[in-house]
Amino acid sequence: RSNAVFFSFSLEFLYLGGNFITSIPPELANLPSLSYLVLSDNKIQSIPPQLAQLHSLRSLSLHNNLLTYLPREILNLVHLEELSLRGNPLVVRFVRDLTYNPPSLLELAGRTMKTRNIPYAPSDLPGNLVRYLSLASNCPNPKCGGVYFDSCVRQIKFVDFCGKYRLPLMHYLCSPECSSPCSSASQSSTSQSESDSEDEAIVAAHRMQKVLLG
Repeated sequence: RSNAVFFSFSLEFLYLGGNFITSIPPELANLPSLSYLVLSDNKIQSIPPQLAQLHSLRSLSLHNNLLTYLPREILNLVHLEELSLRGNPLVVRFVRDLTYNPPSLLELAGRTMKTRNIPYAPSDLPGNLVRYLSLASNCPNPKCGGVYFDSCVRQIKFVDFCGKYRLPLMHYLCSPECSSPCSSASQSSTSQSESDSEDEAIVAAHRMQKVLLG
């Protein structure tokens, strides 16, 4: 077992191409030394956001899969120098997926506790509720300040990489109001969110040296 642990911590190159893989196990994020990851020529449809924890990753080969978007967390791969995406059905126009399941009563209560900063101690609540509250995700819309747990709006946005390519990244918003221009306030929030995404991409562009789409 100690040898397996050492192997996982020291592994730098992992080739999983051409294996008919349909999904990427999030456990790959537990390889802290991984620098080169090849997942090309598979049947992968989505990238787990946990891969953003591969802080040593320099090259990510995802060509010839079934990807239509990338998680926005990929911008956190600070050492990534090469990203290969050719041969994927990446969306070619701005797409919004507003499929939304209303939050449960449990989630509404959890959102209220988080957004209003209601204090509580682990001894005040059952263990399963304490764990649930720890899973809250912040809405990326800076004008919102909300959180979500299981119920969220998926939205695909294009951001610039290297000033040449626009890649579709997946955003998760806490409610449709954060993405629909139903009022001037929400429209301003959406515009600001898009601007922030562009700023993130500009920063990432300084790190990305190659984005291979063709």
